[in-house]
Amino acid sequence: MTRFTTELSRLRRPRLMVQAARFGLADYRRDRDLARLLPGHRHSNPAAVIDRLIEIEAGMDERRCRGDAGYSYARHIEVLIALMAEARTLAAAYPERLAA
Repeated sequence: MTRFTTELSRLRRPRLMVQAARFGLADYRRDRDLARLLPGHRHSNPAAVIDRLIEIEAGMDERRCRGDAGYSYARHIEVLIALMAEARTLAAAYPERLAA
């Protein structure tokens, strides 16, 4: 668990992007959104979902920084919303591990 918190704490993204993702948390629906973001991926293991979302988000941020023409802010924010929501779910399920 601490690996996830370490990786997430290292993320440095534009403030407006993070604010938009936080705003979108209220509309997050796990089944709907993960099916769209991770097609064909099993969603039963939150840790595996977070791992995959971290990989996807890192790739998207790389594209953002390069100015890639195919980059989508909207899609990047969707991934950040899912990442934040899944991290909250995992933290709520294992609060004692975060305290250690």
